[in-house]
Amino acid sequence: MKIDVHTHILPENWPDLNKKYNTQGFATIDHYKPCCARLMIGDNVFREVKDNTWDEKIRIEDCDKNGVNIQVLSTVPVMFNYWAKPEQTYDLSRYLNDHIAQVVKDNPERFIGLGTLPMQDLKLAIKELERCINELGLAGIEIGTHIHGKNLDDEEIFDIFRACEETGAAVFVHPWDMLGKDRMPQYWLPWLVGMPAETSLAICSMIFGGVFERLKKLRVCFAHGGGSFPFSIGRIEHGFNVRPDLVATKNNVNPRKYLGKFYLDSLVLDEIALKFLIDLIGEDSIVMGSDYPFPLGEHVPGKLIESMAELNNVVKEKLLWKNAARFLGANELVAKMYGEKAL
Repeated sequence: MKIDVHTHILPENWPDLNKKYNTQGFATIDHYKPCCARLMIGDNVFREVKDNTWDEKIRIEDCDKNGVNIQVLSTVPVMFNYWAKPEQTYDLSRYLNDHIAQVVKDNPERFIGLGTLPMQDLKLAIKELERCINELGLAGIEIGTHIHGKNLDDEEIFDIFRACEETGAAVFVHPWDMLGKDRMPQYWLPWLVGMPAETSLAICSMIFGGVFERLKKLRVCFAHGGGSFPFSIGRIEHGFNVRPDLVATKNNVNPRKYLGKFYLDSLVLDEIALKFLIDLIGEDSIVMGSDYPFPLGEHVPGKLIESMAELNNVVKEKLLWKNAARFLGANELVAKMYGEKAL
């Protein structure tokens, strides 16, 4: 059994909001040859994608080949659009969420969906969150590591997190619009260096901002193994201890006490790093994530977990799917589809 919490999907086509709203900056898709397309921002190619980005039949074939029972679908972060006018992002969010919900509806045993929200507007974000959970049947939302420069301890964002806790929505945090990218024009460094730093910043913001302290039932998972956070926890805790006047201004609880209070995906691509994560965070707080269908992901989802001889079958089951089912609030769904014995 495998549940892949970290996969991305797009519709094959979507409205050109640049033309609709007479603006610039929204991604468009150019199907320039069969089975391939370019994601465009203006005249610039952001990324080339293949048909497994939008074709669920191909996704299912890939899942079957790699033993993945369920993919959790979320949009590609370039579609967050937190910079835009809220009503424009809301417009596109609804389109993307409707698409994911339809894919899940057509393949309920293979997919679970996460929505996207216009996070820059509290009222619209909560309105779409409630639609995602109550009408579309999605398991939660995917959000960025910051909201157009606002870190995740911002009070308006907190109100959205509170609504997530109240509705039971899982929250998957994915890095985007990386800090320092102007200093990283070469070597793909925004993805290699900026993304891990972004995720650490998001985790620290939620810890020191008191989000986890105030919302103890909120279920949050951070992508890419938590980025650089797990490997900086000693420095982070030491800073809390020696300069509480700077660090503990909103929350006086030691940051180490939150280890295991949120989830990290397993996408670290290194056996030593994953073993460290298990020792640090705990075997109950890591979920399998592959970043399918993109090149920085684990190309055979769960292969690293399955290959580690020091992990017994009980731990492997937790990492491969049981923890994911709990994070997503999907235990009943898994039991219905795969039998009570699965749980």
